Amino acid sequence: MKMIGIGDNGAEGLLPQYIEWIHECDVLIGGERHLQFFPAFTGEKKVIKGGLSALTADLQQETRNTVILVSGDPLFYGLGGVLAKKLPLEIYPYTSSVQLAFSKMQESWQDAYIVSLHGRSIKGFAQRIDGRKKIAILTDEKNSPQVIAAYLKKFGMTEYDAFVAENLQGENERCRFFTLDEMEQTFFSPLNVVILKQRMAVERASLGIPDDRFVQRKPDKGLITKKEIRTLCLQELELKENSIVWDIGTCTGSVAIEAAKIAREGAVYAIEKNEGDLGNCLENQLKHRTDITAVLGKAPERLDEFPDPNAIFIGGNGGYMEHLLQICLSRLQPNGRLVMNIATIENLAEAMQNLKNLGCEVSVLQAQISKSKPILHLTRFEPLNPIFIVTAKKGKN
Repeated sequence: MKMIGIGDNGAEGLLPQYIEWIHECDVLIGGERHLQFFPAFTGEKKVIKGGLSALTADLQQETRNTVILVSGDPLFYGLGGVLAKKLPLEIYPYTSSVQLAFSKMQESWQDAYIVSLHGRSIKGFAQRIDGRKKIAILTDEKNSPQVIAAYLKKFGMTEYDAFVAENLQGENERCRFFTLDEMEQTFFSPLNVVILKQRMAVERASLGIPDDRFVQRKPDKGLITKKEIRTLCLQELELKENSIVWDIGTCTGSVAIEAAKIAREGAVYAIEKNEGDLGNCLENQLKHRTDITAVLGKAPERLDEFPDPNAIFIGGNGGYMEHLLQICLSRLQPNGRLVMNIATIENLAEAMQNLKNLGCEVSVLQAQISKSKPILHLTRFEPLNPIFIVTAKKGKN
């Protein structure tokens, strides 16, 4: 069974050997557009429709000489990656749409970050691409070039210019450069690839964003996990690039935002009971180029809307600690970590007892930090409020 990649120029772009294989086979499978490239084919034609499971089951029973046609490189966001695990396939790739788009742009692409929004949500796109100099995007009708432009402008990512390649190698091929404003106002063919390139270098923020860079409640500032404590909590969470993270009692969103920058290929979900604080969190997201899910509510309400996490940070429990911890640990994935900030010894004792009763491995870090502050021509130290950082690790079972 052979799988052959094909472009929008049809048989014209294929090697003679590939065309020979196609005409010699008993069954030719592909999308309607692909099958139309071979009107003289005399065998059976099957259009790919429905889910992959049905197609896989059908192909597993097929004993005849079969050729499957797919767009571009079958192993680049294509059928090949799925079917090759279940079928004895020979795969013959064509040039991928991204490779063709960069050739039209006359731009090297070994350093490009490639992302597919085809059939996927744009949620979290901001932190995934932040700071990247060159990005190739596979689009669809929902995540069109216009939508991408508006999204980037919303997060202040205006350092990018765009190149849009439509209908590559087809009759209506068109390739053009745009500013984001121009791309937002232009209509495009559904078949397109978008390439973003930085017009000027913009670096990502390093770990430990200064407190004054977050929008906070006024006039009573201070409801924020301070930078020094925040970095300690983040290291205790042991986040990976693809971690799913919960932030309970997010307030300004400082922990959630920094977590999103670390887990940029994962996702962050935050909940906050105060409507004004949630508004600040949403504003801080845009300011710091992180697209997280933040909702209004008092945990454990609404936690059922979030996917099971690898890591949970609890900045505030609202006085219902035992029930909240039970819910969180029942949802936490195996080997996941839960981190709490606690200010009083009474709450520390309660947390320790609850976490041990729930079968966790628990450790505590007491943080007593002082920061230098000028006084006339001298320097003194001003202490931050001491805090207990409680870390609970969930077992494998």
